[in-house]
Amino acid sequence: MKSLKAAILKKMYISGGNNLYNHYPEIDQLNVFPVPDGDTGMNMNLTVSSGIREIQNRPDDEDLYSLANGFSRGLLMGARGNSGVITSQIFKGFSVYLEGKKSLTAQDLAGAFLSAKEVAYKAVMKPVEGTILTVIREASAALAEYVRPLTSIEDAMDYFLEQAKVSLEHTPDLLPVLKEVGVVDSGGAGLVKIIEGMTSAVHGKVIDRNPDVGGIPQENNSSLYAGAKLSEDEEGYGYCTQFIVRLGKPGVDGKKAFIERNFVGYLSKHGKSLVTVRDDDIVKVHVHTLTPGNMLNYAQQFGEFVSITIENMSEEHHNIEHGLTAYDANNSLNRDKKEPASEPAPLPKEEEEEVGIEKDFGLIAVSSGAGLDELFRELGADVIVSGGQTMNPSTEDFVKAIKSTHAKNVLILPNNSNIVMAASQACEVMQESEINARVVPSKTIPQGMVSAMNFNPEDTPEQVYEDMKAALKTVRSGSVTYAIKDTDIDGVHITKDYYMAMKDKNIVSCVKDKLVALDDLCESLVRERSAMMTVLVGADVSEEEEKEATDRLNAKYGDNLEILVRRGDQPVYSFLIGVEE
Repeated sequence: MKSLKAAILKKMYISGGNNLYNHYPEIDQLNVFPVPDGDTGMNMNLTVSSGIREIQNRPDDEDLYSLANGFSRGLLMGARGNSGVITSQIFKGFSVYLEGKKSLTAQDLAGAFLSAKEVAYKAVMKPVEGTILTVIREASAALAEYVRPLTSIEDAMDYFLEQAKVSLEHTPDLLPVLKEVGVVDSGGAGLVKIIEGMTSAVHGKVIDRNPDVGGIPQENNSSLYAGAKLSEDEEGYGYCTQFIVRLGKPGVDGKKAFIERNFVGYLSKHGKSLVTVRDDDIVKVHVHTLTPGNMLNYAQQFGEFVSITIENMSEEHHNIEHGLTAYDANNSLNRDKKEPASEPAPLPKEEEEEVGIEKDFGLIAVSSGAGLDELFRELGADVIVSGGQTMNPSTEDFVKAIKSTHAKNVLILPNNSNIVMAASQACEVMQESEINARVVPSKTIPQGMVSAMNFNPEDTPEQVYEDMKAALKTVRSGSVTYAIKDTDIDGVHITKDYYMAMKDKNIVSCVKDKLVALDDLCESLVRERSAMMTVLVGADVSEEEEKEATDRLNAKYGDNLEILVRRGDQPVYSFLIGVEE
């Protein structure tokens, strides 16, 4: 094949996305730090799925640039985490090159991937080598040197994939922490899976979504996917259940009070592949379960349904076996291409209409845990975007949150380093509107709290932003969480299921007792000039443990520090600590 048109490119996108879906659990396991936050694969999968959802029903004879631009737009709005945002920028750059072209030669393909590299690098303020950026840079440069006027599309994609794999294998040589832990870069691994699927489609085989995702990795090269051990799903296929519920007022019409940790706990106990997103009084749920009726009955105790979608994954498996084209949309959907999608488009028209401005300032905070949500509301947050270390909100989540404030000037506290880019991308989306949205780049919950305390809507927009940003430097942050595997990192031996004291990304200690880990962490954070310590207690900490922790901290630091211990009910982290001067 000497050139490709939109019909083939569409198949390449779908095949690449499905191949990524089939391997995203393995990619999640490529986690440098042994903490329960390995979500690179999931973030990239949800990002690419959003792009597929945008193009899945478009005609095969569509204009090449329109298709690529639509896919890029879908990725942009669905981008989650740093890896997802960078992936969206890669395909944005790819689409930019296609403007005005009716077909692509191998040389055009090389030019498009070089453009992809350029846009991706520009999106990152401080590019780090040994990551997904390195893979796209080295593979695109190699392809540009390789192609000639008579090179076929198949030959070009084969070579591009080969060079991407070579680059991925070398990422540990560029990023020492990867070599120390024994893994390749997870974002780069995800990109290779996308390229692999795209290459397969060029050869006439569109990869279908595998309903058995979650099994043992299929790679024979165990060193490539070091530490990736996944359990078999023994529950069968079940039902992919998705719904949106609008929370009611407790006590009205028999509705119960919504406690997020209890809600998530119930769903995770009775299902798998759970993803929940909360935005103010709206909760969106995706879960795989054998008993969807029980899930719906439970959820309806807290509000009324806005929408419900239930699909029999066993039937999907049957369709795949009979040769029907499958693709992943929103991390769960796998439909016959002849049927119209029942999922809403990424940006319904009514949401693209002009948003009414009702006030000068709006504040958005990312939070996970009922106690943390309440804390940020007390500090003036208008909208809480549900998310955190294991569930990163998308660009579209932030766009909706920005609009829902109905404010002219909107400030976003992402409160996690892996969420800053998606929040920033949402602000870029809003640039053509009358809303001035900016990110105050808080990378921890304690930073976000202190920054929110400096939110003064009486000042000018620029002064408010500068004051909140300056406040980030006044607090040192740390956390206590459990280890998900045995390893050695930064000279500390890590034992699975033990508790790690982490000062930012530096591991202070790994011990059997979470309270001992808390002691170690506080000792590393407190300095002679420290004036206040805030301790946010996680969902896994009992009342007895909370009391003991409070007593120990007051006994050791009470004479010199003001100590605030508060229930945050955050998942994953037993304690979140902030120490201010």
